[in-house]
Amino acid sequence: QVQLVESGGGLVQPGDSLRLSCAASGISFRIYTMGWYRQPPGKQRELVTTITTRGLTNYADSVKGRFTISRDNAKTTLYLQMNSLKPEDTAVYYCSAMSSVSGDYWGQGTQVTVSS
Repeated sequence: QVQLVESGGGLVQPGDSLRLSCAASGISFRIYTMGWYRQPPGKQRELVTTITTRGLTNYADSVKGRFTISRDNAKTTLYLQMNSLKPEDTAVYYCSAMSSVSGDYWGQGTQVTVSS
């Protein structure tokens, strides 16, 4: 059974930092491109960042320079370090494992709220 379990969300103030984690099980983690998506209130889900099996990263313009994605294949865990958080970063953040061969998997999401 495939499981992607996000953690680390919460309520923070503008300018604060958070680190999200996504623990994966039931998949060959190292062969998947991994990503973080988010869904702001009342809006559609959007791509935040991805990291390939080789460690190549891609970021949405809105988070470049503030967010950093990383992966630990030994621990089958994906991370998202979020710095200088803004109110517009408020969203439910989802972890995704993507493979053109095996299909895509999603976590249940973790809420991040940035508010003073």
